[in-house]
Amino acid sequence: MKKGRHLMIWPAIAVFCLDQVSKWLVAHHIPLFQSRVIIPGLFNLVHTHNRGIAFGLLNRDSSSPTIFLITAASLVVIVVLIIWYVRSTEKDTFLTLGISLIMGGTLGNMTDRLRLGLVVDFLDIYLGRFHWPAFNVADSSITIGTFMIGLSLILSHKRSSHAS
Repeated sequence: MKKGRHLMIWPAIAVFCLDQVSKWLVAHHIPLFQSRVIIPGLFNLVHTHNRGIAFGLLNRDSSSPTIFLITAASLVVIVVLIIWYVRSTEKDTFLTLGISLIMGGTLGNMTDRLRLGLVVDFLDIYLGRFHWPAFNVADSSITIGTFMIGLSLILSHKRSSHAS
């Protein structure tokens, strides 16, 4: 159990720290709404703000109730994930790391919202004129963590199907 706890805590801390440091570096070295080309035609670093949630949804609403609701939802996600993990009978590596990545990413974005009233986004992937909405380390971590939990559930289902 102790190994599982460490596998959950340390990646979450690492993601949180990497997220906060990367956002600080962008905010202090790239002016707002400016970008730095990293791979021409594919990848830029861009300093932008998101007051909403993923993919810029609710980005125009910077009211305190919206920030409060997004923060409250983030806390609920963290609590639900912890309860699910504790009650889970199969604690495989994908599940543990997936939950850890989601927790670290959620805490990173939640910290921005509480501190700044917005989230700093800076990763800009594009092809031609099509730009994926800018995102950050926390968003990436949440996405990868969600994928890992899905993979864990699929593998768990296959294991239980083969056992029957």
